Amino acid sequence: MTTRKTCFLYPLVCILIFTGLHAQDSTGIKWNLEQCLAYAKIHSVEINTYRLGLQTNQQNLAMSRAAKLPNLGGAASQNITHGKNFNSLTGSLQSQTTATGNYSVSSNITIYNGGYLNNDIKQKELLVQSSNLEILQGVNDITLQVTQDFLNILLDKENIIYLQDLVNTSNAQVKQEQQLFDAGSIAKNDLVQLQAQSAADQYNLITTQNALRQNIVTLKQLLLLPYDTAFDIAAPDSIGIQRIYPALSVAENTAIQTRPEIKVGELSVRSAELDLAKARAGLLPVLSGTGALSSGYSSQSGEYFRQLDDNFFQQLGLSLSIPIFSRRVPKTAIENSKIEIAQNEINLENTKSILSQQVEQAYINVQNAEGQYDAAVTELNAAQEGYRIANEELKQGAVNTVQLLLEKNAYIQALEQYTQAKYNAVLYIKIYAFYMGEPVTL
Repeated sequence: MTTRKTCFLYPLVCILIFTGLHAQDSTGIKWNLEQCLAYAKIHSVEINTYRLGLQTNQQNLAMSRAAKLPNLGGAASQNITHGKNFNSLTGSLQSQTTATGNYSVSSNITIYNGGYLNNDIKQKELLVQSSNLEILQGVNDITLQVTQDFLNILLDKENIIYLQDLVNTSNAQVKQEQQLFDAGSIAKNDLVQLQAQSAADQYNLITTQNALRQNIVTLKQLLLLPYDTAFDIAAPDSIGIQRIYPALSVAENTAIQTRPEIKVGELSVRSAELDLAKARAGLLPVLSGTGALSSGYSSQSGEYFRQLDDNFFQQLGLSLSIPIFSRRVPKTAIENSKIEIAQNEINLENTKSILSQQVEQAYINVQNAEGQYDAAVTELNAAQEGYRIANEELKQGAVNTVQLLLEKNAYIQALEQYTQAKYNAVLYIKIYAFYMGEPVTL
């Protein structure tokens, strides 16, 4: 009952989300991460393919359950026969037309077949569960992809803010140096160096702006948005780095117990075991019950309804089919089912191993990202202070342009490393938490 309610409510939720997203798009409101994820879960080709697979398996389950019910079929025939018959009274042949009719209904039910029908129903139920888990697995995959692309855009946007500030500072410095050069206080070489640095800062800004546009296109393509859709993301108020996270052993155990790909593998093993049980049923006899009702009439035999009553025929019976020699068909099916079980068990262990490696790699990535972030913060603070002091000293003529540019380049490099380290840390921590079932939020 829960599955049916979910299947009924899900399209309604999807419609509401889809309508809300388009309403926001028409008014120019930017999409946050949650809205991007909601839209991707609705429109993903992979996820929708899994949903269609679920519907197919639900229909197969309904058919398997119906196989335990008796069938019912009807047949009717109406014939007209024309011919010449010998008339004993006149001693001559005469034309004669005869109408006949036969009507019947019959039913058949399987009483015993070695548990094949029950095991088939159980197997189809497992396939429905597996389809639901495949949908969750597809949702997990698209969630990580959207989150990574979303954070790439945020990284570009933050870099653009910093780079724009650097461009503004460079322009101010060039203007100041131009005034000093015009007054004859500095050499032309100092002015040219600042102008070159200003052009380089402008180039870096344009490059990052182009990267931003490309990353937005990448996210639009992932969301399957039309190319002419006006799209942008809404940056969160702040992005924090979670410093407390579970130990690796806890994360691995949680992932093994909860991740859908593991459950899909376990269901595959159970499904193969039911295949084996169904194959073994091929060695057992099959007992069926039959029933039939029939009647008929002929225009040469009297009144129509009286004939139907006189010819009314009822039949009940049992039919037993015993396999004696089946040319090794059941035996081959049994052996193939055993091979399938062994293969699915290997696949399950491999899936567990891959998942453990992924969780461990995510844990290592988190530790490395945290260390890089802490080092980047320290380096940025030092470089920022050094650049600030160099700017003040340049105004007072205490440093030359070369020294200023060295401090500035150190600051730019530290700033780029800091922003990259921050978003790497956020991404890897989110991925690590996601393996333990935590939703992705910013």
